[in-house]
Amino acid sequence: MLSPEAREALFSDLESDRVERKRSAADRSAICQAVCAFANDLPGHGKPGVIFLGVEDDGTCANLGITDQLLRELAQIRDDGRILPFPNLTVSKEQIQNCEVAVIEVLPSENPPVRFNGRVWVRVGPRRAQATAEEERRLIEKRRAGILSFDQQPVPGATLDELDLDSFRSLYLPHAVSPDVLAANGRPVEAQLRSLRLLTLDDRPTVAAVLFFGKEPLRYLPGAYLQFVRFEGAKITDPIRHQADLTGALPTILRRLDEVLEANISIATEVRTPLEERRPDYPLVALQQVARNLLMHRTYESTNAPCRIYWFSDRIEFDSPGGLYGRVNPENFGKGATDYRNPLIAEGMKVLGYVQRFGLGIPLAEEELRKNGNPRPEYCFEPTRLLTTLRRHR
Repeated sequence: MLSPEAREALFSDLESDRVERKRSAADRSAICQAVCAFANDLPGHGKPGVIFLGVEDDGTCANLGITDQLLRELAQIRDDGRILPFPNLTVSKEQIQNCEVAVIEVLPSENPPVRFNGRVWVRVGPRRAQATAEEERRLIEKRRAGILSFDQQPVPGATLDELDLDSFRSLYLPHAVSPDVLAANGRPVEAQLRSLRLLTLDDRPTVAAVLFFGKEPLRYLPGAYLQFVRFEGAKITDPIRHQADLTGALPTILRRLDEVLEANISIATEVRTPLEERRPDYPLVALQQVARNLLMHRTYESTNAPCRIYWFSDRIEFDSPGGLYGRVNPENFGKGATDYRNPLIAEGMKVLGYVQRFGLGIPLAEEELRKNGNPRPEYCFEPTRLLTTLRRHR
């Protein structure tokens, strides 16, 4: 990120197209638009853009009190799911020229175009604006294929015919792109897929496209399914009560997964005069959060292993191929640290409504288990797998 000297130089430069000044944090949408615009880096600076909060447009200090709560709220911009793909930003409190300010530094994205609430924002000279079709095309061409995550890589041998385009148009597109933008642009489906990083510039479907809209995902990704087994007892050698392989495109798997989890929950009724209390052996929300994490964070590369959910009489085991990724480690796991092996899959699950806010899944699951009286989850971290075990309500 920027040195103190470079940051102060930008603070003083009223003409720079890498700076946005805000007297307060009241208009969060405008701040998010600015983050989106700097992440897209249409001018091609290749350098961070900076938002100074607590400064007037003319550079004078607005004397805004910079609290820890404000800094936390600004930092949440990265993970609240309104800006996709995830922006790379830092938030800090600085004293510059005797003015206390909050500083948001935004690095250029390696995977543009970046959208805020379905719209692409760019910096045009000293102002931000919604991108035109030509500007969006320029952003698409800026991608560097060699550094793309696996879910953004093209699938060898796959063609546009392999995708269920009706599903893309009806299920995904209206939630990924703002309706008024969608109504105005009139682009062919190929351009829409490319803009959402689901199709390469030479019209090859990416891994995420095959997972979300492929007619036969297993043809190209043999491990892209979820195996569910319900055992009668507490051992893997006990008789099987129910077994299902959840296959198909990810929206189908996610829908069936919710149905399977809900069908297997048992509700116990405790009569305590004068009240009757109904308590599940596992809270549904906790099961959904842990199970969805399997599909979002697993590795789809170099393995044909499926995700597995083994439901025993005393516990449920969630087995995910691939260990922890990036800056997430056993010490900060489930404590707000986020990183994404599959950023485009994570984005797609957010678009489809299976993620409310990134980084919240495990803390939410743990809280729901605690309220229901279940023990805290047990985690087993290995280089090639993550095993999460939930115990029955006592």
